[in-house]
Amino acid sequence: MHRAMPRWTAVRERLARIARKPYWDRPDGSYLVRRWPDLTALCCATVFFWLSLTPSLVPRPWLLQGVVGGISAAIGYGFGAVVSTLWRALSARRPTERVRARLWQAYWVLGLVVTVWLIARSAHAQIRLRELQGLPPSLTWHVPAIMLVALVLWALLLLCARGIRLGTRSLIRRLHRYVPLPVAIGAGAVLSALIVTVGLRDVVFQRGVIGLADRIAYATNGGTREGIRPPDSPLVSGGPGSLISWQDLGFQGRVFAGSALTEERIGAYTGRPAKDPVRVYVSASVPEVFGTDTPFEAKAQLAVRELERTGAFDRDVLAIAGTTGTGWVNADIVEPLEYMHDGDTATVAVQYSYLPSWVSFLVDKERAGQATRTLVEAVLAKVAALPEEDRPKVVVTGESLGGFAIESSFDGLRDLLARTDGALLVGTPNFAPISQEIRDHREPGSPVWRPVLDAGRNVRFGQFVPRDLKQPPSAWGDPRVVYLQNASDPVVWWSSDLLLHRPQWLRAPLGPDITPAIRWFPLVTFWQTTIDMAVSYGVDAPHGHRYGAAPVDAWAAIVPREGWTDQDTDRLRAHITARPSP
Repeated sequence: MHRAMPRWTAVRERLARIARKPYWDRPDGSYLVRRWPDLTALCCATVFFWLSLTPSLVPRPWLLQGVVGGISAAIGYGFGAVVSTLWRALSARRPTERVRARLWQAYWVLGLVVTVWLIARSAHAQIRLRELQGLPPSLTWHVPAIMLVALVLWALLLLCARGIRLGTRSLIRRLHRYVPLPVAIGAGAVLSALIVTVGLRDVVFQRGVIGLADRIAYATNGGTREGIRPPDSPLVSGGPGSLISWQDLGFQGRVFAGSALTEERIGAYTGRPAKDPVRVYVSASVPEVFGTDTPFEAKAQLAVRELERTGAFDRDVLAIAGTTGTGWVNADIVEPLEYMHDGDTATVAVQYSYLPSWVSFLVDKERAGQATRTLVEAVLAKVAALPEEDRPKVVVTGESLGGFAIESSFDGLRDLLARTDGALLVGTPNFAPISQEIRDHREPGSPVWRPVLDAGRNVRFGQFVPRDLKQPPSAWGDPRVVYLQNASDPVVWWSSDLLLHRPQWLRAPLGPDITPAIRWFPLVTFWQTTIDMAVSYGVDAPHGHRYGAAPVDAWAAIVPREGWTDQDTDRLRAHITARPSP
């Protein structure tokens, strides 16, 4: 008992000393990594973390909220460190030890209390956003876990930055042995920046992140999804008589071909005679393409020969589909068209990559446009050579990066309208050229998330279909282009401009599924929207990057079968929603 009392007294005294001075002074200026955080920078980091708690386009799980908070805090700390450094350089005034201690005490008390309160408040904002987007209001929002994830990530980023600074100082010291100090400082800073840039780009990003993603995607591309079997129809790539073997279709090509509808399935739904639809797919791994000087042209010509073999140019509708980075073609877009026209359709797609879309966007976005444009040119040239009365209706379609690929295949909206019989574009990213053209030239008063061009004569945007496609009430013209675009889709709205510029989609009126509590903050909103893309499939259609059976209404507006009615649309929409999607 007597021994315990001195120990407890020592602990209390130590805690009292920490409370009186809740920071640590480094012994000398050589401590670059192991030093106490700067108070100004830490306050900025904390404020940036608070800003990251505001809601964004889609609900976030607690783990990703911690990631957003950690990245935002690191950005804020960097900004505060610059401000603090400039102040010390320009002013000789320094706070006394007593004032400094009081400031730190206030930070620890107020910072912790406000942080816990704001995280709790953010949970209520996330619940309201979930309700707005049709999700159950229940939410797991771990306050300590969010703080821990953010703190660990912030600390790792801070240590990396300080390690770089320490390396730069060591490099300058060594250079100073041979050159004057100003030269050593300049050369050291340049060399350090070059080493960090090359290291991050070539080693960490290219060989690390991209290399790992490539190996995983390559292995996946060689597999086959469970339940997918080679088609029996000679009208499908990989089937009997196909110019493209089943083994050469790739993962997404085998899904596209192996899940093709049959005349029996279509007829069982419609109650009318039907045909086996034509589905043509040329993958990125077709051997014939390798070793050629013009691989995109070789793929396009192979696709045209496959279309000729299957009699695709004799069909009622011929659809050219843009693919995502992995080569995926959404069955919710293709099947409604096949059901609607009793199978008298053909769909053709070319895979330009097997990488995930986010990797394709970073390393070979241009390939998407080049490959798809070559396909479009080859197919349209073949159709133009046919007698006018024997030509199929040619439509184009694509989702996400596939929508960008389709838009990049035409020289603007007029070219698209002049050379096709219609288009369905779903969740196209912000950088898609025709989408940008439409938004830039939309009618005054129409919001960027539902732009109106030429009174909706040829182009209309929809989220809650079929209501949205009836607006404006003026008559439709031909051909028709339908954009399915959710106001809460981060894939549509992500842009590097978010770093420093307030986006138009945050101007009133807000989209129907965007919470009024959303705010734009420099740098922070960019990372929030970036993380939103990772969870954009975590909501139900029509929210986030999910569009469900909305293509049914879109195709009914673009290229309906003769005699098609609104009742037919309702019935097909219900069927597409209920059936198991491949």
